[in-house]
Formats: sequence, structure tokens, C-alpha cells
Amino acid sequence: MASTTVKLIDIAVNFTDGMFKGMYHGKQCHAADIPAVLARAWAAGVDRIIVTGGSLKESREALEIAETDGRLFCTVGVHPTRCGEFEESGDPEGHFQSLLALAKEGIQKGKVVAVGECGLDYDRLHFCPSDIQKKYFEKQFELAEAVKLPMFLHMRAAGEDFSEIVSRNGYRFPGGVTHSFTGTAEERDKLLSFEKMFIGINGCSLKTIENLEVVRGIPAERMMVETDSPYCDIKNSHAGIQFVKSVWPSKKKEKYEPGSTVKGRNEPCLVRQVLEVVAGCKGIADIEGLSKTVYHNTCRLFFPHDLDASADAQLEGGTGTDVQPS
Repeated sequence: MASTTVKLIDIAVNFTDGMFKGMYHGKQCHAADIPAVLARAWAAGVDRIIVTGGSLKESREALEIAETDGRLFCTVGVHPTRCGEFEESGDPEGHFQSLLALAKEGIQKGKVVAVGECGLDYDRLHFCPSDIQKKYFEKQFELAEAVKLPMFLHMRAAGEDFSEIVSRNGYRFPGGVTHSFTGTAEERDKLLSFEKMFIGINGCSLKTIENLEVVRGIPAERMMVETDSPYCDIKNSHAGIQFVKSVWPSKKKEKYEPGSTVKGRNEPCLVRQVLEVVAGCKGIADIEGLSKTVYHNTCRLFFPHDLDASADAQLEGGTGTDVQPS
């Protein structure tokens, strides 16, 4: 179990995935268990979670889930592999307007904090061809501009086209995070050259020695942590495992127990492990200090009102807070 001296925000949790309903490969293995998953997360020092939307339908469900707890928030957008849904709807503009209406509804409820997950994924062109991906990635900058929200971005094997589209639309959005980053040092440096861009790190970012080298070169001030659960857990075969200190009891899905994690299913409490691997590979002994920096980055992008409120309180009370200058 982890100590709770660190405060974390998991910026990517796929609570709409069937695994959190107890479904694995179409088979019901246990009851839906989001409350138990959340209880472990809060106990581990996670104090907010962003639930990812990857289609219009999923974004609606993400908003419904976010409304069940004051510490849950969500995104609205269409994942690159699902951009075909715009044209399959028979009315691409109507589909876009539905996304816009949902985003506005979620903002009004204080729940929607980003447009996404959107971007480019050339590893999975069998789901959606690159021309359709590019067209509707570009279109979602229109959504971000309309609602003045940051972007939650996906880039896989598409660095050049992704950077070109982000660069061309830089004026339309207030900032973003390229999540689940698994790219090269060159791609990292290109992302860091965008003034308003952060990089999201999870277990998939920490698999190989090369991955760790790339992560070492990301300044803590430009980084966020995430699980992308139920995927992207840190496995025993991964290079980053050497730095993991916090462990939770786990059971196979067939022998499910509410008090244990499920073997092979990632969940938000394990974001603590991502922080530990980042600290380890960067040679940072002060994990609490690193967590404050990463937490501050996340608030700057997704919860700027919190920082304004903290700064106001500091001015009024003359007392120090965790907030560092931006």
C-alpha cells in the first residue's frame, strides 16, 4: 500500500470500458466495481480523476460517470480510431454539433475539462484511414476554440502530421497534453517546442530502456501522470518496474475480491507507481516535490480556477500554499 503524502491527479481513466463493469472479452467475471476502484484511488492520494471520452456515445457516458462524484471530471471528443463515426452518422456537421452541445452541457455542470481524446493513430489505420483521422482531428480544434477548453491528445506513429496540425491550429486552443506518450526523443522535443503542450506518462511510456531515456528528458514542469486504465499497467517485464515501490494485493478476475485489484487490469491507484518510475529514472529522491510539480501542471491546464483561488487565499491570508509560480 502507498503512503498518502503525495497528492495526484490521474488525467486518463477509461471508466467507460467493460472491464470496470466486470466484463472481459465478452464474459461477465464479476460485478461492476467503480466504487471499490475509486476508494482505492482516494486512499492512495489521488484526489481527482479525468474520465476519458473517445466517441460521442462514450463522452456522454463519461459525463454521466463524472456526475457521480465531485472528484471526477471528463473529456468530450472522438478518438482518432473512431473518427469514422462523423461520416457514418450520415450528418458529420450534426454529429459535430452534438459533441459541441454535450461539451457545453458538461462545462455548465462543472465536469468537462478538455476536448478529446483526439489526435492521430497511424498504428491502427485498419480502424480509420489517415485522411479521415486528419480531417476530424482538425475539426476538433474548432470544438476547443468554441468552448475555450484545453485538448487531451493522442499521438501514435504519426509525429510529423500530428505536429503539423497542432502547429497550424495553435491559436485555437489554450493548451494541451499529449497523453500516453511513447514517442522518440525527436518527437518529445517537437512536442516540448509547443509552448502550451504537456506530455502525459503512463506504464506504456515506461516499457523499455529507450522509453526511460526519453522520459528522462521531459522536464518535470511539462509532465503529467496517468494510468490510461484499464490498459497500460506497469508489468514485471517492463524496464520501469525496477523503480516501483508501492504494491496492492491483486487477484485474478475469476477469483475477484472487492478489496483487491484485478491482475492485468490497471486502475487509478496505480498512478502512484508511474510517479515512482518517473522519479527513479530521473534520479529524483524528493517524490513529494515531484508530485507537487506534476499536480500543479495538471491544475494549470485543466483546473486553472483552483490556482487562482489558491493565489487569492495566499494574498489575503499571507500564508504559503503548495502552488508554485507558473
